[in-house]
Amino acid sequence: MVATRKKYIQSALLVILALVGVNIAAAYLHGRWDLTAEKRYTLTGNTRQLLRHLDSPVDIEVFLKGDYPASFRQLAQSTRELLEEFREYGKQNIRFTFVNPGQGLSDSARMKFFGELTAQGIMPFNMKVQEDAGEGFAQKLIFPGALVHYKGKTIGVNLLKNQGGQDPMQTMNNSEALLEYQFTNAISKLQEDKKPLIGYMLGNGESLGAEVYDALNTLQTSFGLDTLTLQTTSHIPADFDILLFAKPAAAFSDLDKLKIDQYVMNGGKVLWFIDETNATLDSLQRHPEYLAFDRGLNLEDLLFRYGVRINQDLMQDIQCDIVPLIVGNVGNRPQIQPVPFPYFPMLTPTGAHPIVKNMDMVLSRFVSSLDTVKAEGIRKTVLLTTSGNSRTVRIPAQISWDIVKTKPNMREYRLKNLPAAVLLEGQFSSLFRNRLDQETMNTLQRASGKPFRETGTGPNKMIVVSDGDLIANAVSRKEGPLQMGINEFNPGYAFANKEFFLNCLEYLSGNGGIMESRNKELTLRLLNGEKIKQEKTKWQIICFIVPIGMVLLFAMVFQFVRQRRYSE
Repeated sequence: MVATRKKYIQSALLVILALVGVNIAAAYLHGRWDLTAEKRYTLTGNTRQLLRHLDSPVDIEVFLKGDYPASFRQLAQSTRELLEEFREYGKQNIRFTFVNPGQGLSDSARMKFFGELTAQGIMPFNMKVQEDAGEGFAQKLIFPGALVHYKGKTIGVNLLKNQGGQDPMQTMNNSEALLEYQFTNAISKLQEDKKPLIGYMLGNGESLGAEVYDALNTLQTSFGLDTLTLQTTSHIPADFDILLFAKPAAAFSDLDKLKIDQYVMNGGKVLWFIDETNATLDSLQRHPEYLAFDRGLNLEDLLFRYGVRINQDLMQDIQCDIVPLIVGNVGNRPQIQPVPFPYFPMLTPTGAHPIVKNMDMVLSRFVSSLDTVKAEGIRKTVLLTTSGNSRTVRIPAQISWDIVKTKPNMREYRLKNLPAAVLLEGQFSSLFRNRLDQETMNTLQRASGKPFRETGTGPNKMIVVSDGDLIANAVSRKEGPLQMGINEFNPGYAFANKEFFLNCLEYLSGNGGIMESRNKELTLRLLNGEKIKQEKTKWQIICFIVPIGMVLLFAMVFQFVRQRRYSE
């Protein structure tokens, strides 16, 4: 008896020691297995490396705490799971809290705080919430975003990606897929000691007015920015990481193109936003019809050498934005109605590249089609296209309001997925190869300190977009400059123009490793709604009656065995 008791005590002690050992080991050793097909809970290598090398705490405030609908609660849960995964690699340098924005503040303080969040790029979402029974609905502003703080610097993160026309569940799913990129990119930007320098090019009719206010403000916020006039400089300094050409209107001379060409040959990146024609909405508002013609920018040979051609046309698309049109009069008051305008295509991201992965449509105005052409060693990736119902109009073309007064004939819109933005990658060849005399090459070398190059120094990147208005912003009489991608006649929705602009700059500036996380794709595994209706009763029986029946059956068998055992 004593030996048996001693044996039980020894076994109990061994179990206790094993449990203590397991808990101690679990405090220091962590292991996780991601069994999802799309590796939903696995961070990319660049993200893990970034988090492991943090040298100071990163504090994250997430504004997703409160009485929200199920979809926002799911977004909050996904954000929490991601940040917990961040903490596995960042350890004590990752700290996060979930807060209800404006809670406990007075009305004036709350509005001030909301304004600060909006200034940080966290856009509010206007949600209808039901009040007490019989009292209808009320509007409630929520801010699905976060503030990331690091070494006294702060950056805002927008967690909800609006995607017009998509199913709300798919929109929320895409927002969850981009969470890793959003936070990783924010931390990476806060760590930068020196921001990439963007050269905003002048001298060929580019604008510095209110219509590019948002583009310039975006550049100053996220990058270094300086202007450069081609005609007043002997060469383009290598200090500039990227050159930005925003809707040039005047012709480029051969000397201008030589400066650009040698900048590219020496590893410089270029982002082109080019309007091939003079078509603008202002011209159409002043004249009910006018002739749109080629601007004559003289860039055809340069871009052709690099692997792309902007065609002499304008694209029309059934999938387009709206403009206001006077459709009649009631008394002395004109009746204005928004109508689709085919010259304003809503461009669709191809979805195959990190620049445009999980991105909303992009608003364009009077955009031309692009063709990729043979260029040795250059890889072309189309980023934005029209829809499956498009057509082109050769220029010169007569532009008038008549196009919106009749229903479009679908048989005329047969072209599909016409390119409007293309990424060029590889080792570029100079346009001026075997074209310059020795004296010109010597002059160029004395000015720049570098010899004339016939081919690039190595792999390079360039993006060409055939719409200069893509990064322009509307200017409201009441509110002033709006965000790019917002139609002043339909201000309730922002297209992804700003996101596309930033993604292009970040990819060209060498942040491709961080952008790898944009390729993450989460699969929605939804139930078949029609099948649920048809088989509702069957599954109710399976889910409720069967488990109860099994428990009762087990109890009956157990009771029967017990009675038989003890009766013997």
